[in-house]
Amino acid sequence: MVRVRFAPSPTGFLHIGSARTAIFNWLYARHTGGKFLLRVEDTDLKRSETRFLDEILEDLKWLGLDWDEEPIFQSRRFDVYRAKAAELVAKGKAYKDGDAVLFKVEPGRTIAYEDLIHGRIAVETETIKDQVMIKSDGSPTYNFSCVVDDAHLGITHILRGDDHISNTPKQIIFYEAFGLEPPRFGHMPLILGTDGAKLSKRHGGVSVEEYKREGFLPEALANYLVLLGWMPKDGREVMPPAEAVRLFEISEMNDVQAKFDIQKLRWLNAEYIMKAENTRLLPLIKSQMEAAGFKTAAIADDYLARVLDLYKVRTKTLGEFPAMTDCFFREDFAYEDEGKKHLETPESREYLALLADRLAGTGDFTHDAIEAVFREFAEERGIKAGQVFHPARMAVSGKTKGAGLFEMMEVLGRERVVARMRRAANG
Repeated sequence: MVRVRFAPSPTGFLHIGSARTAIFNWLYARHTGGKFLLRVEDTDLKRSETRFLDEILEDLKWLGLDWDEEPIFQSRRFDVYRAKAAELVAKGKAYKDGDAVLFKVEPGRTIAYEDLIHGRIAVETETIKDQVMIKSDGSPTYNFSCVVDDAHLGITHILRGDDHISNTPKQIIFYEAFGLEPPRFGHMPLILGTDGAKLSKRHGGVSVEEYKREGFLPEALANYLVLLGWMPKDGREVMPPAEAVRLFEISEMNDVQAKFDIQKLRWLNAEYIMKAENTRLLPLIKSQMEAAGFKTAAIADDYLARVLDLYKVRTKTLGEFPAMTDCFFREDFAYEDEGKKHLETPESREYLALLADRLAGTGDFTHDAIEAVFREFAEERGIKAGQVFHPARMAVSGKTKGAGLFEMMEVLGRERVVARMRRAANG
């Protein structure tokens, strides 16, 4: 049975690159019917914090990842590492240097393995110095504790970033020293920015928590991270987790560096928002609105859902929703500078006043009926429809772009629309 693991370090938030590693390990486990395990690398007792671990575990769940068995914590296994190091000292394969314990690296050897992604990788032992297993303070080194724990967990495959390629031969010699068969290794090329530089904040957020806060849907972010290392043979890009599990093949993973494109992620997120049910989106929208200063307790769900229906095909992140739709929830919305010209001419103000009177007297306030009033007015006046559409949009929303003008008016309701048009007409 395939057994893979993800090993977060609770010294900070979950990085996008680490999240991708977790997703691919989870995908492989679920695709093969294997196990996905967690090992918490908290040997750095000074920097490891419970709040970071809690956030990391929450982010993994948010991304749709579940794990098998209880996580193990390296901070609770120091005695195990010391005992395993003592075994190698007793066998003459390691030695003490003060309070530290080092492994003797045999010279003149070639350590080779077949990487699941890159193919054959070989390293000469002359390039590897004797390896510290236990530091002088009694704590284990990364490579040694990894091997002890992966052997304990029965890990069969290790999928991780290219930055670990230099660690792999050092770990293989530990497996050999214990008489164990090493797991299969696969190293994923690192994620770069669109400019080819190491991924940083200038390319977008670097932690999952940032994307969650900005209003990205978890399945969209997970979907995008999968595309940064693998794509199904049919070339599809919108691929929910269950579909990715079914189609995933580790042999098809990319062996070239992936570039993180925030615009591509925003496009993908928009695809998921468009297809999402309002019942799912409403609590997320309310959270974004609260963060933006709106009091959502006073907003009826059915009204918010109607606004959402107008904008779910226009927003790329849920975080954009409050600014795009503020005119539906307050009267003190601002007019965009570029659109103020539509309200400044005497003709525009006259048209708004006359149209407001007509709308006030109509019996039907559906978007079709409202549009008919506007087009009839323009025809009577012998003017282009845009000469009344643009001022009206600015009057009721303060924006030059947005949802359909008449659909907006229908949702806003006759009273607010008429009042706003008269206010704009009066300057």
